[in-house]
Parts: sequence; C-alpha cells; structure tokens
Amino acid sequence: MSSTTIASECRSAEELDRLYRQRLHRFVTAMRNDKPDRVPIRPFLAEFCGKLTGHAVMEVTHDFEHAFAAVRETAKILDVDALVGNMVYVWTGLTQALGLKYYGVPGFDCLPDHGFQYREPPEEKAWMRPEEYDHLIDDPTGYLYEVWLPRISTEIVAPGATCTYRNQLALVKGSLAMLHYFQGFGRQAQLMRTEAGMPGALSGILKAPMDILADKLRGYLGLVTDLRERPEKVKAACEALAPHMLHTALSGADPQKLLPIGFWMHRSCAPFINPKQFDEINWPTLKPIIENIWAAGHQTLFYAEGKWGHHLEAFQELPDRSIIYHADRDDVFEVHRKLGKKFCISGGVPNTILTLGTPDRVRECCKRILDEVAVDGGYIMDASAIVQEDAKEENVRAMIEFTREYGGYGTEPCDEFPQGAAPEPGFTATDISAWQTKRHPGVCIPWSEKQKELPPVQAHEDLVERIWSEIDGLGNMFIYQVLVSF
Repeated sequence: MSSTTIASECRSAEELDRLYRQRLHRFVTAMRNDKPDRVPIRPFLAEFCGKLTGHAVMEVTHDFEHAFAAVRETAKILDVDALVGNMVYVWTGLTQALGLKYYGVPGFDCLPDHGFQYREPPEEKAWMRPEEYDHLIDDPTGYLYEVWLPRISTEIVAPGATCTYRNQLALVKGSLAMLHYFQGFGRQAQLMRTEAGMPGALSGILKAPMDILADKLRGYLGLVTDLRERPEKVKAACEALAPHMLHTALSGADPQKLLPIGFWMHRSCAPFINPKQFDEINWPTLKPIIENIWAAGHQTLFYAEGKWGHHLEAFQELPDRSIIYHADRDDVFEVHRKLGKKFCISGGVPNTILTLGTPDRVRECCKRILDEVAVDGGYIMDASAIVQEDAKEENVRAMIEFTREYGGYGTEPCDEFPQGAAPEPGFTATDISAWQTKRHPGVCIPWSEKQKELPPVQAHEDLVERIWSEIDGLGNMFIYQVLVSF
C-alpha cells in the first residue's frame, strides 16, 4: 500500500468531507468557466484504474464490482478532483444476459487483457434496414422493441415468432441486471465521497441522434449511403429520436445540477460526414437538445472524440457556459482560442504521450497547456481520450503531480458547497414539440391506453395512474439505455 493511500485512509470523516467540498468547488468553478484556487484534474480513467490497483482487465469488464473497487482505490491513490464512478461503462455481464451481438467480450471474443470491442456489422446486415426508416420515424420506441431488440440479441425473438424459455429469461435477466447496475452507481458515489473525499465527474448520458443511427441502427456505412440516397429520411429520423435523447439525458442528470451530462461524440463530424450534412442535418437536430438541457439547468460535457475542428464555429452558437468542451485530437490551443471565452475546456494531453512518452515529455506538454489554455481559468486537466491499460503509471502520475505543483492560481481552496447551473434570465430553448412521435418520451404504454383495458377505477385514480406511469417509464428507460449506453 502506498503512503498516499495510507494518508487518505487515516483522514477523519470531517477531513474527507472538507476535501470533497474543496474538490467539488474547484471542479464546478472551472466548469462554469471561472477561476478556482488551482486547475482541477479530472482524468477519465478506464482500464487504467484496474492496472493501477491490481484488477485484471477481464475482471473490471466482467464484474462491475471489481471496476467500482478499482475506482475507489484509485481515488485514494491519486490526488485528483473528480472521477467517473466506472469508466469501463459497458458491463459485459449485462450484455451477455441480453445476448447482444455487437460487443466482443474480453476472454471470450478478444484477448482477456484487452478492453471490450464493438463489432460493426457489414452494411447489408445492419441492425436497421433502409426500408424501416418510416417505422422508426413514426414510433421510435415501438420500432426498438419490435424490430431492433430482437435483431441485436441472440436470445430475444421477434413478435409473432415462437416464444422461448431463453427469450423470457433474457428479458428478465437483462432488465434486472440493468437495474442492479444502475443502483450500484449511487452506492459507488457515496463510497467515493466517504472513503476518499472524491466527487463524481458525470451524471447522465447523451448521444446525438445521427450518432445513434451510425452506431446502433444503420451502421456507419449504412448512414453515409442514406445521406446520399435518402437524406430526408435521415433528418426525419434524427428529429424523431431527438425528444427521446433529451428525455434519456435528463432522466439521468444530477438533481443538484452540479455535474454535467456526458455527451459522447462519435461519427457525425467531418470527415465521417461532410460539412453540409453536419449543417443541414446533424447540428439542427442536436443543438436544440443541448439548449433544452441547459434550459433545465444542466451543463453538457462535449466529449469530442476524434477531430471536430471544422465545427467549432457552430458550437459558438450555444449559450455561454452551457457546455464543457473536451479536446481529443483537436488542437487544444485552437479550441481555446475559438471557444475559451464562452466555455470551459478540458483535455489536450495526447494519450500517445502517456503510453509512449516519458514523465519529462508529459510535464513539458502540461506546462504549455497550463501556460496558454488554463491561465485565466476555465480549464480542466485530462488526457485527450479515455485512459486504458496501455498508459504508463509514471506518466499519468506526472500529469497529475505537475498540475498540482504548477497549476495554482494563488488563492486558497474553498470548501463552500457550489451552486447549481442556471441559464441567463430570459433564455429560451428551441421548441422541439413538433418532432413529437406518437409515443411520448418516457412512455411505452400510456395510462390513457391502459385504462381502456381495465374496469373503472373505484378510488384513488391519480395514485393508480402515477404508479402505472412510473413502472411503465422503467420499460422506456430500459430500451433507450440499451440503445445509448450498452
């Protein structure tokens, strides 16, 4: 056990609580594009947590309790300001329970010491067929349950097919596994706070409607074909999905409005699509989602995987402080020049340096970022992309320790609990009610429909409707979390 771990574990509950509040205040202040006492550090550490704490890659991917424990142990070892409760997010126990075809599981489909892999089908076997756009556009929730879920699973049969034991079992196991996993995150956040004084870094998840098409429905090759042959269908599908993506994001958002919703940006940028397609389809169906998230008092973390430099001008259209922009392969200095006056910036330390470089090279890179990007506040130190098992421990430590030593702003830490996010008075988000499909966000079978099947409710009809709607909403959460998260 390291001396850092011992020191952390010997702190009193009062000291850990004060440390938690200082870290949280520092982190939130930077996200609001202001200047805290020093530059916060929020590394997105995935399989690296297991490497640091002695948990094998297969353990942290196949048993989320190993992944949770690795994060909590990392929180005691590394002096950072926020960590995600589990960055190895796709729990393979759940994906196997549902029989999902698109994940390669370590130790089964790929090497046990490598992270899980995504399997993209060939275009002719895409999870959604081009002739099915109208079904998706008319009723995304119905399409996902009736067509998509049976197609992506080795266990679940399509409507009309002979029901099987394994079909029923997969639905029960998959839904209960998801509930079990998600409930674990609340416990994880509390243990991170009480055991290590460590705040979480995110709450909630979002993907762009066009990325949903590219990732889980048409596949990338199918999407680019559709953008040429049926662009009007692509746009209509993005509009139909947008209210459901907004609902999914807000349903997992931080009720205290401190932590941002994580927005994982995949394939809807140049060169995957051309700038005209971004301007005419992707951005008009994504921007209103971000505006409505901000109107509800939540920031969005733009985790800009790959290069998004062609679209920085578009992002300038968003309200001040509504997003945090994470630079992956973009030039972090150019990002700061274009977005730094409006939004907090994070990232910029190349993962190649953390894997192949030296501590001196890491410190050199961090110094330039701190001197040029972080000088006025509104910056969070992090690697460019999620840190996996290939990063060298000494290089990750160099990034953290140098930032601690060099990244101060000359003021004392603040242990006041920060305030939640809020848009400027008078801000109005774009109305997307015209995109509403026949099944509303958060709903599978509305009470108005179910009520017709029942005898008249003799008393407490409001109570009966509320309970029906709450449980029905779990069915909606299940299918959209499979779509977005797993």
